[in-house]
Amino acid sequence: MSDRGLTHLDPLGRARMVDVTPKEPTHRRAIARGRVYMTTDTTSLVARGAINKGDVLSVARVAGIQAAKRASDLIPLCHPVLMGAMLVNFRIEDSFIEVEAQVETVDRTGVEMEALTAVTVACLTIYDMCKSVDRAMVIGEIALWEKTGGRSGTFRRQSELVGEAGEDA
Repeated sequence: MSDRGLTHLDPLGRARMVDVTPKEPTHRRAIARGRVYMTTDTTSLVARGAINKGDVLSVARVAGIQAAKRASDLIPLCHPVLMGAMLVNFRIEDSFIEVEAQVETVDRTGVEMEALTAVTVACLTIYDMCKSVDRAMVIGEIALWEKTGGRSGTFRRQSELVGEAGEDA
């Protein structure tokens, strides 16, 4: 909570969008990550492009980009933001696929929600495309890893996993 009280409530306690019109547009960036845990057989199929629904990572990349553009439609009180750049990338390990989204803008509010939405939907897309071969998959560790710009400055996650360090728990 800020020193001004709850920012998304008006004086009568009703939900409202924060007024960002007095702010100057600045360069802002957010990076989020999440993982889809799966069997090594499933990661191997994804890496080889052998999932019967098609190219899992290409579809998940497009899904993540589309989701980021719709974050304000999905999340109440989230401002629409004109994104200048949007990247979704993947890292395949033995037992998981890591999704990373990076969003940049020059605007009056940040793009953390857009990056987190992109990661979440990309992970859901991976799950959807792979569920016929691995129903035990788990989606997890979706977190903001970096945020730059704006009044609050820079944030960089220090721990490897959510919950490892006291400030992340």
